[in-house]
Amino acid sequence: MAPSRVFGAIAGRAFMAAAAKSAAKKKPAPFGGAPAKTPAKKTVTVKKTVTPRVNTGIQKVVPVSSELGNFIGASEVSRTEAIKKVWTYIKLQNLQNPSNKKEVFCDEKLKTIFDGKDKVGFIEIAKLLSNHFVKSG
Repeated sequence: MAPSRVFGAIAGRAFMAAAAKSAAKKKPAPFGGAPAKTPAKKTVTVKKTVTPRVNTGIQKVVPVSSELGNFIGASEVSRTEAIKKVWTYIKLQNLQNPSNKKEVFCDEKLKTIFDGKDKVGFIEIAKLLSNHFVKSG
């Protein structure tokens, strides 16, 4: 049975008219359907001093081998920064294989840090660079 038949056509219109009147009296709700809020008193909060984060894991600056140090220009670097600098060099020298973007052609400078390979896959780069980071412990 349709809802308009339960109350009759006239009663249904009366309910809709009453709902429209009450909706017109209310303030329109902001986007998202949340009710409008009245502005509250602002309180002053004291901001605590934040201690600087200590770089750990792959962001920790560690000593590197002389080959990688000569390539990057620093004796200590984080793993993420080393990979960024290698990729920057690859892009600037246009050493990425145009037909297979997953391969990088190595020039003489890259061969010093990639164990003398002519080509490396982009997944191999992090593995080959890990040999150049001094293990501590």
